Amino acid sequence: MPRTPAPLRPALLAIACVVGLAGLTSPSLAQEGRLPDMGSSAGRVLSPVEQQGYGAMMLSQLRHYGYTLEDPLIAQWLQGMGQRLGAASDRPEQPFTFFMMRDRQINAFATLGGYVGMNAGLVLAAESEDEVAGVLGHEIAHVTQTHVLRAVERAQRDSIPILLGMLGAILVAQKAGGGGNSSGNATMAAVMGAQGLMVQRQIDYTRSNESEADRLGIRTLARSGYDPKAMAVMFERMQAATRVNRGSEENRAPDYLLTHPVTTVRIAEAKERASRVEVTPFSKGAFARSDNPLLPGNLQVEIARTGGGTGEFDWARERLRALSANTPKAAIAEYEQFGRHGKLTDAQRYGLAVAQLQDGQGAAAQMTLAPLLPAHSGDRWIQLAMAEAHARAGDRAGADERFAQLHARLPNDRAVAITWAKLLSERNNAEAGRKALDILRPLLGSAGTDPSFQQVFARANEIAGDPVRAGEAYAEAEYLNGNPERALLQLNTLRKRPDLDYYARARIDARIAAITPTVEELRRQGIRDMDEERQARGN
Repeated sequence: MPRTPAPLRPALLAIACVVGLAGLTSPSLAQEGRLPDMGSSAGRVLSPVEQQGYGAMMLSQLRHYGYTLEDPLIAQWLQGMGQRLGAASDRPEQPFTFFMMRDRQINAFATLGGYVGMNAGLVLAAESEDEVAGVLGHEIAHVTQTHVLRAVERAQRDSIPILLGMLGAILVAQKAGGGGNSSGNATMAAVMGAQGLMVQRQIDYTRSNESEADRLGIRTLARSGYDPKAMAVMFERMQAATRVNRGSEENRAPDYLLTHPVTTVRIAEAKERASRVEVTPFSKGAFARSDNPLLPGNLQVEIARTGGGTGEFDWARERLRALSANTPKAAIAEYEQFGRHGKLTDAQRYGLAVAQLQDGQGAAAQMTLAPLLPAHSGDRWIQLAMAEAHARAGDRAGADERFAQLHARLPNDRAVAITWAKLLSERNNAEAGRKALDILRPLLGSAGTDPSFQQVFARANEIAGDPVRAGEAYAEAEYLNGNPERALLQLNTLRKRPDLDYYARARIDARIAAITPTVEELRRQGIRDMDEERQARGN
């Protein structure tokens, strides 16, 4: 996956996400960012369906530019933690989608429709799952208290005067620069200055909601079984990062602190609130009564709860370290540096093995993982990595045996299914394709919106000899990855096949009807897929 691209800097991206695609950028930047104008929604409250649509579009654009980190193990861990918190929030009926960003800056944000993003850097900075949950709980509160929707409404009110001011500054800069490079630099300075004003106005607005999000986030932590004191601990880590990182652009303060300023007072308030939250001790498998205020007072519901974290944090953090590095070799070098300062922990050895797998070093990954097996024989993170290591080292029989055991134990585990099916599809024969489809089909209902799943499902159908199903899945992957025009083109081409049966034609027609309005709206906004843009320019 490519690293964070230049057009949208992390801090500005976070603000764009918070305001939910509001039309705050200039026309050229809106085109570059591929985010549609929401001006037509000004003056009215967006419906839940509209909010979900804008959130989904934001996620697809983040995927399009390579900001997101698409990994089934990480996605399951983050989504599981997030859903546990969301179910314990003041609005358990609110749907949430949690996704991981590739960037190593400390940042997290919420946008319309319950879409919550978290940077890999925030997980790398944490020391426990409870601390990560503290940030997620805070962002969940921004959604449940409609802070995000209110920010959109404010952004819509502010967009016209700010946009006019920016355009005026650009015109003045163009005339003053006299053309050439100086003109371009002056224009960029004007744009960045106007963007700075937009960012500051948004920060000033969102700060008024921070106290409420902290209070409700702490309560959500306690309800879901996480340590309510963890939010204050994470704030302290952020504050320490601010003090250490003052100075150069390389070591600037975490982006999260731009919209979520951490002060000594705020930390003290978080600690005080956490001390007043009543936490009922319970252990894994125990039951606790729901204290959700939305339930009638005379209704008591027994809900299963798991105390503390999932036990997967250390594996998740090191996997993120390996996958978020600029290159696999850079990740390996990072672990070698750790090794020079002391023996690697089991989790760090796992992270090194993941980096080696990314670098194509299957045999080396086997050697790295082997010492971990006795102590972690039942851990799926380790077992899945070892199965993949066997495959990368050329031991197909050993890989299939390990995958078969994992799949028998965890038949509905998406990470196991996708990883095994992907490796099977790389064999490029019909038998392997049919085996991959047997593994993937049971997950179609739950994994349909996962572009990684659709991509693997498409390839499996392709080599198994079903080009129609393969074409449908490839088109769906394009749509989910922010390329709706390309998806529509593929579906229209697929529809012309003479061998389509009634059911396939009906599926394709229905999907064309669903995607066409999105494409038409993007075209109306002047936003096109990058490949078509290049063709239009003759590149």
